[in-house]
Parts: sequence; structure tokens; C-alpha cells
Amino acid sequence: MPIALREAEILWDGPLAGGTGTLSSGSGALGQLDVTWASRTERPDGKTSPEELIAAAHASCFAMALALVLGENHTPPKRLTVNAACTLDEVDSAPRITTIELTVRAHVPGLEQAGFEQQVGRAGDLCPVSNALRGNVEISVRSELEQ
Repeated sequence: MPIALREAEILWDGPLAGGTGTLSSGSGALGQLDVTWASRTERPDGKTSPEELIAAAHASCFAMALALVLGENHTPPKRLTVNAACTLDEVDSAPRITTIELTVRAHVPGLEQAGFEQQVGRAGDLCPVSNALRGNVEISVRSELEQ
């Protein structure tokens, strides 16, 4: 039996360039999100994209993995901020997600930078989204321990 199964659905009308989509999540947490090719490759104009959703999934997953390993290390975080930047690029004349850059800022009392770096590495090994993307997308992580 799986730990969790989550669903999302998109209703797309029209051709790629001029079409529009409305994304909804099974939980209802995302509401109705508009998606267009232009919002993906030009200006978002209040609409989302698959890359933004992947960035959101990766940032939230990595934060949870890091909170877990820091807690197991008996140095629970007071605050974590994880930013994910997902890049869509052209590779061999086709769009491809090429990189995800994670920037992690944390306030963790009682932990020095070297120990923090070790826990960030453990979180990267544990994070399910990192593991799903690894080998297909270049993932980089920058981390900063706030005092």
C-alpha cells in the first residue's frame, strides 16, 4: 500500500500557442489555476506553469526532508526557507527542464555550518522529489546557515 496518492487534472482548450488550460488538484488546495504556453515561456501574467509547480513541489519536499534530518540530528530548525528555480531550456530543438537550483536558508540553533552542510546533503539523498528528478535534471543546492 502506498504512503500517499495525490491527483491533479487539467482541462485544455485549443491548440498549444493560443490554447488555455485550467489545472485543479484532487485536494482542492490549488483551486483553479490557469495555464498557457505564453505563461510558461514568456510572462506568467498571474498564470502558472509545469515548471513553477515542479519548483513548488521540490522546495516543499526538500524543506520537509531537511526538517526531518535536522530533527533526527537533535538540532531541529527554528525556520527553513527553500527557494527552487526550475529552468526550461531548449535541448536538441525541444523544450526540456534542464536544471533546478535550490537555495536553502535556515536558522538552526546549536548547529555549525559544517554540520548543517552534512544535514543538507542527507536531505538531498532523502527528498523524494530530488530522487525523482535526479539523473534527468541537474540539481544544485546552495545553503546558508543564519545566526
